[in-house]
Amino acid sequence: MALNGRAAIVTGAASGIGAAVARRLREQGARVTGIDLAETADVALFRQVDLRDDAALAQAVRAAGAAHGEATILVHCAGICPPGSLLDTDDATYLDTYDVNVLSAVRLLRHCVPGMRARGGGSVVLASSINARFATPTLAAYAASKAAVESLVRTAALELAPSQIRVNAVAPASVDTPMLRASFQRAHDPAAARERNIGRHPLGRLGTAEDVAALAMFLAGDDSRWITGAVIPIDGGAAVTRR
Repeated sequence: MALNGRAAIVTGAASGIGAAVARRLREQGARVTGIDLAETADVALFRQVDLRDDAALAQAVRAAGAAHGEATILVHCAGICPPGSLLDTDDATYLDTYDVNVLSAVRLLRHCVPGMRARGGGSVVLASSINARFATPTLAAYAASKAAVESLVRTAALELAPSQIRVNAVAPASVDTPMLRASFQRAHDPAAARERNIGRHPLGRLGTAEDVAALAMFLAGDDSRWITGAVIPIDGGAAVTRR
C-alpha cells in the first residue's frame, strides 16, 4: 500500500489504460477520482467531463479535493485518435485533436498544480505515444498532438521542479484497448490488420493496458522520485525496428 491515503486523479478512467491505472492506484491505497466522457467508471469518485470544458474540469478537480484532499498524483490518459492523412485531415479535426490531447493537459495542470504545491509536491504522468517520434501516415493530427504533449512534459518539468512536482510521460506503441480495436475494424480485413500490427513488435504481441499502467504507477510513486521531464517508451521493442 505504497500510496496509502494519497489522492489521485486519473482521466480516461472508464476503460483501457486509464481504467488499469485507476485499479493499480486503488490497490496501492490511493483515493482515486476518475474523469471520463463515459457515464461511469470503477473508482471511488467519478466525474463525467468533456476535456474541452475548462469550467467542468475545474469543478471536477474541486470536487475531488473536497472528497479526498488535494491530489498529489495526476495521470492523464484520456485522448482521441482520429484517422486521417496530413492533407486529408481538415482544420477542425486538427484543432479538436489538439484541444483534447494537449490543451486538456494544460487545463488539468492549471487546476491541479496549486493543490500539489500546497501539499509540498506531486507527480504528473501524461500519455504520449510512439507516434510522437515515428511517422504514421494515417494519424497526422494524433501524431502531431502527441509530439506537442512531449514538449509540454519537458517545459512543465522544468517550470514545476522548484515546487517538487515531477512531470513525465509514457509513450506506448500498440496497446490492446477499445481505441486500437476500433482502428482494426476500419480496415478491409480487421484480423489481418491486427496480425500486421502485432508483427511490428519484436516481442510478438500487443501491449496490454496493465503493461502501461505498471509503468505509469512507477512514475506516479516514490520509486521514481528522481525522474522528471522523461518520456519513457513502452513498446514491445517497436522503436528498435523503426528507421
